[in-house]
Amino acid sequence: MSAPLKVAVIGASGRMGAEAVKAVDSATDMELVAALGRGDSLEKILEAGATHVVDLSVPASTEENVRFAVEHGIHAVVGTTGWDDAKRESLTALLAEHPGTGVLIAPNFALGSVLASAFAATAARYFESVEIIELHHPNKVDAPSGTAVRTAELIAAERAAAGVAPGPDATETQLDGARGAVVDGIHVHSVRLRGLVAHQEVLLGGEGEQLTLRHDSYDRASFMPGVLLGLRTVASRPGLVYGLDGYLELGR
Repeated sequence: MSAPLKVAVIGASGRMGAEAVKAVDSATDMELVAALGRGDSLEKILEAGATHVVDLSVPASTEENVRFAVEHGIHAVVGTTGWDDAKRESLTALLAEHPGTGVLIAPNFALGSVLASAFAATAARYFESVEIIELHHPNKVDAPSGTAVRTAELIAAERAAAGVAPGPDATETQLDGARGAVVDGIHVHSVRLRGLVAHQEVLLGGEGEQLTLRHDSYDRASFMPGVLLGLRTVASRPGLVYGLDGYLELGR
């Protein structure tokens, strides 16, 4: 039997981080060796002998956290937002200097959400119109959600590959933001409402029909199977993988 993965959780005092601590601690093939909160030194990761880190911190610190891990040959599974194209390109360059190290950046760890986004991207090749509505709790600091942005990117890529024209829209006048944000040509609408956790609908429309793909996370525990999958897989996938769908057999 192989030795358990030695895992450190960064952002352990947050809601997602606390769930990750419980999930790792309960996994029989993992050992929780460190749980870092705000202000804790990253050196604790090295002192604990971690081979893997889960970063569930905040956008302001996630890049520093992950680069620290990579520079010390530690695999990283990242759920913190803020990883734009420039930051991912910079991380890819760093990983080239550490070819045995793997990093997964996942906008969403809920397996159902990842699958729903993949299904939506496939379906979007066959429908004239597509828009996204994402709904989250009011404490979420970013809009649109990383999941919605990722879904829009996947949809746009599939439609471009299939030569699908932009969806029809006769809007000539509008209040600012009424049609939502536009990500790669896809309209994305954000709702922030007390009582919600994390939810997304992809609306696809064609002549005489509509297909709606919706995923609901009612508890942050729904993200933990994806976190554990990431930890178990990341070492076998050196370099940067963006999106948990990269670890799933989706035939795409």
